[in-house]
Amino acid sequence: MSRETTDDATPRPPRSARRQFAATVLVLEAFVVFFATLVAFGLREGNPAAIFVLGGTLSLSMILVAGMLRWPAAYVAGSVLQVPMVAIGLVVPLMFVVAGAFVVLWVWGLRLGARIDRERAERAAAGG
Repeated sequence: MSRETTDDATPRPPRSARRQFAATVLVLEAFVVFFATLVAFGLREGNPAAIFVLGGTLSLSMILVAGMLRWPAAYVAGSVLQVPMVAIGLVVPLMFVVAGAFVVLWVWGLRLGARIDRERAERAAAGG
């Protein structure tokens, strides 16, 4: 029996587009925060330990929330994490632009993903 053939004949439902978009944005933001942390450290913008603790905590939080997106509260947490992402601009001014672009991607991904999921459900309900 090959890997494609299973005993269960029921197809798996498609993954949520909203969840995929949100997870992608959060993981990419985690990388951006990590690199912004390195920039803040390189510019000697404060206590190195504080910079790494704050940047590392924010990066790790984004990755953890990306993994928890099966629960609705994780979308709220992801939205809340956008605030400190933008606040990094107070230390690294270019982050206002980068974080602003990611906030737009976050909102757009949630809205578009929800619409795709809704259309998929409608199509499945119509039998197509």
